[in-house]
Amino acid sequence: MTSTTRTTRLLCFLVPLLLLLYGVLRLIDGMDGDHGPGVAWNLGHTFFLAAFLLFGALVVMLRGLVPADTVRTRTASRAAMVAGVFGAGCFVWVILGDLFPGFAESLPLPGPLELAGPMAFQLGMLALLTMMAAARPRRLPVWSPVLVFVSFALIAVGLDLIPLAAVVLMAGLAPLTRGRTPGTTHTPVGEGAAR
Repeated sequence: MTSTTRTTRLLCFLVPLLLLLYGVLRLIDGMDGDHGPGVAWNLGHTFFLAAFLLFGALVVMLRGLVPADTVRTRTASRAAMVAGVFGAGCFVWVILGDLFPGFAESLPLPGPLELAGPMAFQLGMLALLTMMAAARPRRLPVWSPVLVFVSFALIAVGLDLIPLAAVVLMAGLAPLTRGRTPGTTHTPVGEGAAR
């Protein structure tokens, strides 16, 4: 059986939870018709920052769960991991700018990265999950990356949908919160497994 590590299981639970807390606090902050600095804003963005720091770690962990038995799959999974971590880093940069206006003024995220960063993050994460779902035997059910895609799409539709997107993300990552990935018969993968 291929085992998910305790850290991976924890990340798959914490990331959507932190995103949900951010989304709820964002809605509370906007009840006065304005989104801006204040207790709900600052606390929500702190949760958002934590979510994306953990998203970066999760992408690295997912790469370790992708069956990389050929040069092509190793190369593809590494590229997806790099894209995902790079994109998560762009999110962290922007969130730090939201929390600390001086940071945003002195080190704004370059314009091209405002679009490329989120796209790289989403494509990297979805590619890793899709590789796990496409593996033989499957490491994830097919619906898992589909739900993660739906989660990302909900956020693209509107930021007020972040709480719903977080719940959908939690459902999409749920198979990874179990002790082992479904349908596999390979040697356990530990946190330090080399691929």
